[in-house]
Amino acid sequence: MTSYLTKAMGYPEENVVTLINDRALQSDFAKYFEKWLPNNVEPGGTVFVYFSGHGAPDPKTGSAYLVPYDGDPTFIAETGYSLKRMYDALGKLPAKEVIVALDSCFSGAGGRSVLAKGARPLVMNLQTGTALSENMTVLAASSGDQISSTYDEKGHGLFTYFLLKGIKEQPGAGPLSFKKVFDYAAPQVSRIARQQYNSEQVPQWQGAE
Repeated sequence: MTSYLTKAMGYPEENVVTLINDRALQSDFAKYFEKWLPNNVEPGGTVFVYFSGHGAPDPKTGSAYLVPYDGDPTFIAETGYSLKRMYDALGKLPAKEVIVALDSCFSGAGGRSVLAKGARPLVMNLQTGTALSENMTVLAASSGDQISSTYDEKGHGLFTYFLLKGIKEQPGAGPLSFKKVFDYAAPQVSRIARQQYNSEQVPQWQGAE
């Protein structure tokens, strides 16, 4: 994704931050979403946030959390980074457009989501309780009760693979349209999930089109 941002989408390298493994701690999420971005985003700019990894639900509240490298699903409210917190931080930015791509799932049902031992998976509606600012669009790998699969033979999450393919192959001139990319990726993801994993995975689009 870092390579695509700089080479295919034209983001300057100095504007791209890549957080992997022990550089993706809860404190790193807070630092970059809540401090670095407000200091660096200019009015009228574009922000692209991509997260690939585990999500988890808080069984007590039903809230969805990103699981950082040091996150513990048993204490997710204390060690995770909630989607609401991220959306709130991004919504305060002066950017013209904020795109969030989540190759994760949050029900605790398996795949790219984890759950505290002994807890039951939740059916989650990711579009409830997560009011987005008018300039924000979220592309999610699956609906709230589904599993987001890994596409092992391609070395990516299933959603990430077709997202990148859509970016690379978008036809026509002009600026990149994430709606076109999503409209390409979503049916491909659903098809492969059914064929190879016998599961339903329907990517979700939230926000303006």
